[in-house]
Order: sequence, then C-alpha cells, then structure tokens
Amino acid sequence: MLDATMKSQLQIYLQKVTQPYEIVASLDDGEKSRELWSLLTEIASLTDKITLRSDGTDSRVPSFAFVRPGGGASLSFAGIPLGHEFTSLVLALLQVGGHPPRVSADVIEQIRGIEGDLKFETYYSLSCQNCPDVVQALNLLAVLNPNVRHVAIDGALFEEEVDQRQVMSVPSVYLNGDLFTSGRMGVEEILAKLDTGAAQRDAKMMSEREPFDVLVVGGGPAGAAGAIYAARKGIRTGVAAERFGGQVLDTMGIENLISMAETEGPKLARALEENVRDYNVDIMNLQRASALLPAVEPGGYHEIRFDSGASLKAKTVIVATGARWRELNVPGEKEYRNRGVAYCPHCDGPLFKGKRVAVIGGGNSGVEAAIDLAGIVGHVTLLEFADKLRADAVLQRKLFSLPNVKVITSVQTNEVLGDGQKVTGLSYKDRVSGEPCVVALDGVFVQIGLLPNSDWLKGTLELSPHGEIVTDARGQTNVPGVFAAGDVTTVPYKQIVIAMGEGARASLSAFDHLIRH
Repeated sequence: MLDATMKSQLQIYLQKVTQPYEIVASLDDGEKSRELWSLLTEIASLTDKITLRSDGTDSRVPSFAFVRPGGGASLSFAGIPLGHEFTSLVLALLQVGGHPPRVSADVIEQIRGIEGDLKFETYYSLSCQNCPDVVQALNLLAVLNPNVRHVAIDGALFEEEVDQRQVMSVPSVYLNGDLFTSGRMGVEEILAKLDTGAAQRDAKMMSEREPFDVLVVGGGPAGAAGAIYAARKGIRTGVAAERFGGQVLDTMGIENLISMAETEGPKLARALEENVRDYNVDIMNLQRASALLPAVEPGGYHEIRFDSGASLKAKTVIVATGARWRELNVPGEKEYRNRGVAYCPHCDGPLFKGKRVAVIGGGNSGVEAAIDLAGIVGHVTLLEFADKLRADAVLQRKLFSLPNVKVITSVQTNEVLGDGQKVTGLSYKDRVSGEPCVVALDGVFVQIGLLPNSDWLKGTLELSPHGEIVTDARGQTNVPGVFAAGDVTTVPYKQIVIAMGEGARASLSAFDHLIRH
C-alpha cells in the first residue's frame, strides 16, 4: 500500500523507535481488513522493534491497537489511517516506541498529572484536515498517561455507529461515552478543558509578565511574520493568539503561496509556529483578546485584556486577529451546528455520503464546496442570494456539468429546520416571486464569506463600515503605537502572501515607532 519513497522515509523515521512493542490487529475476511493487514505488514517489515499479531478481539473491525510490554500507551485506530491521518499513525508509531514528543516540559507534566479513568473516542474522516490535531493530541495523552485510553475511528467505515450517535461533524470526541467536543482542538485546548484550573493559573502567569516592546495579537500568517520581524530586531516580542495558525488551519489546499507548488493549511500553520519558536518570542496560546486600552500618555504602555482574565502591556501593539466564517444568522443555525449545519465541506462531507445537502453561497468558496460535495453526497442544492453566481467562470462551468447539483439564485434563507436532533430541511423565500419554499435536506454547508475579528476594538480603533481596522500605508491605526495587519484590516485581497507582507510591514513600522519615540 505504501510506495517505495514513502516506505524509505518511514524506515528512516522508525530508526528513532527505541522500545519494542506489539501491534495487535482485529480483522475479519473483508476487503478492508485485508487492506489494513497489508499496511501493517509493510510497516512491521521496516523495523525489528515492532511485532505484528492478528489475534485481536476488538468489536470494531478492522482495527489495531498498540501494546507495550508491561502495559501503558493504550491507543488504537479503528479503520485504515491513511490520507490526512497517516501523519497521526507515524507519530503514534514513534511515540509508543519511546521517541519524545515535541511539546514543552510543562505540557508533559500536565498530561501525566491527569487523574481518573478517561476513555476517549474520536470520529474522523480521511479528508478532514482538522482531525489529525485532535487525534494526535489524544494519542499523546494515551502515550504519556496510563489513565487515558484513546481510539480513533474512521466514520466512513463505521457508518452504523456514526448514525447511532448522530455524528454529523468531524472531529467529534466522546469521553466515557458522552460527547466531549467537536471541531479542531490541540493538546493545550484539551488539557484546558480537562483541567479547569489551568486557565486561571495561565492567566495569572501571563499578567505577571514584563511589558513587551512589541506585542502581536493573533497567530496567523500576519501575526507570525510580525513576530519574526520584531524578534529579529532583538527587542522583547510576544504573541498572544486564540489559536496559532488562525484561519489557515481551516484551509485545505494552498497552491498560490510563492516558493512552493502546493501545501495544506495545517502543515503551513505548523511551519509558521516552528519558525516563530526559532526566535526568542514568548508565545501565549488559547488567548482571545477582549479589550484594548491605549496608552494614556506618549511613551506609555498599551494594555490588552483577554477573556481568560489575563492582561499584557506593551510599548507597541500589532493587531492581526484575522477573520472568521460569516454565519447565516437565521433560526436553527446555532441549534443545529455540528448536527447538520457545517462550515467545512472537506471535513464533514464524507459524513453525508449519499444524502441530500445544501450549500449556501455562490462565490468561489460556495461553488468549490458544491463541486467537492457532489462527488460524495447524493444531491447538492446550491442557494445564492444574488440573481447570479459570483464564482469564477471555470468553476461555474464545472458546477453546471454535474448531474446531481441544482442551482437556485435570488434566494433569501429564512430558517434551518430540524427535528430536535438533526437538520431535516431548509426554509427560504424566492426573492423574485416572494413565494416561500422548503427543501428537505440532511445537511447545510454555509459558505458566505468572512467577517473581521474586530468586535473587541469597537470604540477604540477606527473601523470601516464592514468592521475592518482602518490603517495607513505603514500599517498604523488611528492610535499611535498600535498597528494592524492581515485580514482584519482594510487592505484589499485577503491572501496568505499579502497577510505575511502586511505583518512584516506593521512590525517594521512598530520598530520605527519605538526608536523615534
């Protein structure tokens, strides 16, 4: 199943395994079991540290578990972890075999301190770029703490189980049988959810930090570039981000970033964070900004307050909080989020195999979503508010060539309908005739653009009518010493490469402000 190049690379990785262990497979006579056994056999042939067995008794078939001599490392995969999950498999192979994880000593200590019997079950899809972070984080917990067990389940192979639990978005995580969380989470976020006192401790430690020369708020491409350019000047630099990587984490394929033919959002986000960590930058994750208090006098400190209760001070600030998916804001949307209402067709599309779904939005993102979903689901209805689609002509030609897609324009979405458990349909109005309509559906994918993350700055910084931060040619806002960059600003063309450049520009302007004032 692995080509020669991949096997060669994996063999090099497996040289890092120092502790022998077993992989125990639970199989039947089906095709998927044969595929899994073939994959595991190839892996075991690459190192003498792994012993392979086929006498597993797990009720989920096909599946395999990692077994260390003397116990520990209770983690398993139900399914064949290829696609986006192949990296999760490789990390599991290494970490179960004793290779140290790339997390801080504080995080390792916090994981080992978890008490209680915790059994996690994660449902993923092979096309989901958000799922590996969750799978890898929970696998790490299972490797480092004997109280934690984790099984990663391919929802496409265990459809009956998915239907029974009404899993309609991935990743979906269950803890001891109850829903724990849905959506992307890193190890720090999971630990914060398990250890409710962690946020208060972190907030106290943050507030005790010395003031920064440059404080970047936001960890996307603009924030990362700003932090690197500031740190290279040898000044005290900090980054406070709700999630490092920002909107890039939700981006599937990236084919227009100069110097690389293609990459994926999560891979780029990891590279950005690693690049920032190469410098002397204080990174504070899981921090959502709530207020900016400008300096009261020239040369004073600006203060940023966060939802966690923490506050930080800095001589200059770069706001790079990016944007978020725009919501429909109609009845039923919030009630059925992750129960049929979704925002990521790549992640959640496979859960609607053979079913009827709608895509809201006729721009490039909406039409691309409809095209992708048409290859998976039974039928796609695309709804657009305007009287014609706004997507590129090449995308429209592809869309209209598909037999299981219906396009309806001049539509006003009124309500997402459901039965209390899941989505059952959508109510809309024909804007030409005024006629109300209802379409029966199993899922609704919202693709209507972005909103800047600037609500917390209203009344402090000058914002455009669309909520974007107004900046000049140097990235300066209307408050001296406060700069902004990226998708949260009025700068046109919301592109990764532009955000990086804007972050660098804002950082250079902040340094210039420091030396002049």
